[in-house]
Amino acid sequence: MAETSALPTGFGELEVLAVGMVLLVEALSGLSLNTLTIFSFCKTPELRTPCHLLVLSLALADSGISLNALIAATSSLLRRWPYGSDGCQAHGFQGFVTALASICSSAAIAWGRYHHYCTRSQLAWNSAISLVLFVWLSSTFWAALPLLGWGHYDYEPLGTCCTLDYSKGDRNFTSFLFIMSFFNFAMPLFITITSYSLMEQKLGKSGHLQVPALIAKMVPTINAINYALGNEMVCRGIWQCLSPQKSKKDRAK
Repeated sequence: MAETSALPTGFGELEVLAVGMVLLVEALSGLSLNTLTIFSFCKTPELRTPCHLLVLSLALADSGISLNALIAATSSLLRRWPYGSDGCQAHGFQGFVTALASICSSAAIAWGRYHHYCTRSQLAWNSAISLVLFVWLSSTFWAALPLLGWGHYDYEPLGTCCTLDYSKGDRNFTSFLFIMSFFNFAMPLFITITSYSLMEQKLGKSGHLQVPALIAKMVPTINAINYALGNEMVCRGIWQCLSPQKSKKDRAK
């Protein structure tokens, strides 16, 4: 999209501003909740466990998604993309890395929970660190391919943020999309469903996963509530971070 103040074709000014406001709310809520999770992990010794390292990886990925959405929100409120073609490629790459890392981290958490609750053995640090490294290196690898010519980043229809160009139907993009989707969507989904299904069979508990698309920007907030605020130990760590004087008294006791 050219760096002008002209509205995108087919969109009115109110529509563009509404999208910008929605993105801004989603970005700020996701950043706030996930930053709090990261801060509590760093400040609370009880949270520094292999299983919570996987949650930290998810919080980092979702913070990246929220940051990406914040840039998109700013552009929408400006009614133009002000960062040029190189900025578009960087925005698409950063957004795709963190989106893939979020999906794969969710699958890693599901497997970690299965391992913890069904095998009754603690997840080892080596295993957790290896999982996190694999998630981020794999996500970076797949997100870099469009920069190298397999797939392509371009402006979304609104013209105020960048992502994979899904409008292309040529063999290059189709082959990338199918292979990438298998390894980064189908496999994590299979791992997640299988892990929670086995947990349900063994413990009588169920888990569900859904990741929908403008709504995909809401995933960081949902993940923060589900994996962080829904965890009693993490909540306790966050409360200690927000109440430093009380936590000092507790430690003194």
